[in-house]
Amino acid sequence: MSPALLDIHLTDGDADAALRADVRAGLTAIPKQLPPKWFYDARGSELFELITELPEYYPTRTERALLERSADAIAITSGADTIVELGSGSSAKTRLLLDAFGRAGSLRRYVPQDVSEAALRSAMDALSVEYPDLELHGVVGDFTSHLHRLPRGKHRMVAFLGGTIGNLLPAERAEFLERLRAVLQPGEQLLLGTGLVIDEETLVRAYDDSAGVTAEFNRNVLRVLNRELRANFPVEEFTHRALWDAENEWIEMRLVAQRAITVTLAELGLEVHFAAGEEMLTEISAKFTGPGVRAMLEEAGFTVTRTWTDPDDRFALTLATAT
Repeated sequence: MSPALLDIHLTDGDADAALRADVRAGLTAIPKQLPPKWFYDARGSELFELITELPEYYPTRTERALLERSADAIAITSGADTIVELGSGSSAKTRLLLDAFGRAGSLRRYVPQDVSEAALRSAMDALSVEYPDLELHGVVGDFTSHLHRLPRGKHRMVAFLGGTIGNLLPAERAEFLERLRAVLQPGEQLLLGTGLVIDEETLVRAYDDSAGVTAEFNRNVLRVLNRELRANFPVEEFTHRALWDAENEWIEMRLVAQRAITVTLAELGLEVHFAAGEEMLTEISAKFTGPGVRAMLEEAGFTVTRTWTDPDDRFALTLATAT
């Protein structure tokens, strides 16, 4: 069995400082907003797993089915000896790629990156048993800050799946892709998963399910602030709203105050006022077109090698090469 390595570039103290900075900036902004990464405490992660199983939420199962059909072609086209996965979590979908690259005979190493040390250790423990000949090198870090800490290799393919790039604003996307290109050698690759623009009704239902699971997931961020920052958000007095912004081509998730509310965040020494009906942005989920993905990648210094889409054109996997 190959030894597993784990690099830690993000500690609990770093995460706490980032939470405090993000919340202070977001709750004093006009309009108010919170970054979506703070959804994902243990309860938030459980709720998101439930969301992925809902009939309305098509992105996860669509991407997985697309990976099942395309993984061998991706492996043959790429030929990478190292897969780096950003935001790896449990590495569940990645096993499709690991198996395909194994069949292609090129894979030597897997580098999962995640903000959660516990999640990363758990995933690597399972992978070390399932893939005893695969070198594992985990990285605890934030993909927006620690790309330069990724271990180098001869021929890496960075996988950024789940449509996660859509959670970044356009300027943030451009900065992320430019930073990623800067740490790759010419010829190394990016496998990018993107949700595609489809009809508004289907999109909105995916983020506002009839069972109310997404609403609970959205409100969970307030529970995180209540616990971590000694805030007193009356969680049930905020309602979930999802809407499609056709101009920007993204879904917005918001929390709406049902009455005038004053919230104290004791750890920040901060008092925040919400007017009745005031909305706070908690997530964007941008959707893309094929030409839009190509232009975004080319601007950052990549050339699109090949794109795979599902039969309904709801999701795309794009293999791009650093030029």
